[in-house]
Amino acid sequence: MRNWLLPEYIEDILPAEAYHIEMLRRSMIDLLTVHGYCLVSPPLLEFVESLLSGSGSDMDLQMFKVIDQLSGRMMGLRADMTPQVARIDAHLLNCEGITRLCYANSVLHSVPTSLTQTREPLQVGAELYGHEGLESDLEIQQLMILCLAKSGLSKLHVDLGHVAVFRGIIKNAHISQEMEAELFAILQNKDMAALRTLCTGLKKNTSEALLLLPELYGDKAVLQIAKEKLPPHKEIVLALNQLEKAGDALYPLVDTLAFDLSDLRGYHYHTGMVFAAYSDGCSNAIALGGRYDEIGKAFGRARPATGFSLDLRELSRLVEKKSYPMGISAPYQKKNKALDSAIAQLRSAGHIVIVELPEQTQKTLNCDRQLVQRSGEWVVEKI
Repeated sequence: MRNWLLPEYIEDILPAEAYHIEMLRRSMIDLLTVHGYCLVSPPLLEFVESLLSGSGSDMDLQMFKVIDQLSGRMMGLRADMTPQVARIDAHLLNCEGITRLCYANSVLHSVPTSLTQTREPLQVGAELYGHEGLESDLEIQQLMILCLAKSGLSKLHVDLGHVAVFRGIIKNAHISQEMEAELFAILQNKDMAALRTLCTGLKKNTSEALLLLPELYGDKAVLQIAKEKLPPHKEIVLALNQLEKAGDALYPLVDTLAFDLSDLRGYHYHTGMVFAAYSDGCSNAIALGGRYDEIGKAFGRARPATGFSLDLRELSRLVEKKSYPMGISAPYQKKNKALDSAIAQLRSAGHIVIVELPEQTQKTLNCDRQLVQRSGEWVVEKI
């Protein structure tokens, strides 16, 4: 095996794609900034306990682990930035009231989440702490849609779900934790045969509710069916009302929207409404989010929290690529103040200016213009 080959699902990003991704990243950070989200940059490496605390335990199998040579303790390379941002909110900022934070950096996965995805996603996200109402859920959901629209993505579809629906059925039926775990796994796999078998010994209303969940996917009519046929437990009614209001607010912003009451992705991570965005050309969700009010508990502050994240590298493949900008070729001349001034002005205006090196035999690539002297003035001409 050649020693310069990279591991599977790890790749270099070459100039054109790197430029395209960076332009997307900047535009999203600028958008999040003007909405009041402060940029943070947690470390790539920290002790495993912090990375797996609270809701972050789902990331255990996705995390690369190493031994710290200084302390002898186990350290992890982050697989998700949300637990880190929760630690910053709870332990470092420790602000009263609402805190809005955003981030854009690489995470590492021990295995890819799908056959087409990298093990080094570039995660961009936003988190809102300190508010538990529907308004903060809507702010985050609308912000996610704005970020995706800013990227140039077309044909946006959003799924909305709520973990309180399944949780309410389980809680009020007094189902054991072991059986709850089995039901969760079966619903995730959409295995109706196994679900029917497992529901055999349950009370009729509980069994009917659980068997109905996989069918509750679609437009607003799904919520009406759910209101009529699911048990009228308080948490379920509240969840369905929140979904209805969220749907009304998001319908004008997306091409299509659906409700999925059996979506339990991140069930042990989320505590309320969950959502996912999809687009043509990608079978996986391009952005995910939801409410996770318990995530800061391990850091001493179980504050209300909601947020979203996306993989910018995956998103960049779905939108039209911006070509790498062409530059201006300038001659190499020592102590030419007029030339130096012209180059400085062009660069300050955002132009790429590449100064040819002495004895350079070929023109620099990626230049479609040149800086030449005409009648004592330095001017830009097409090559």
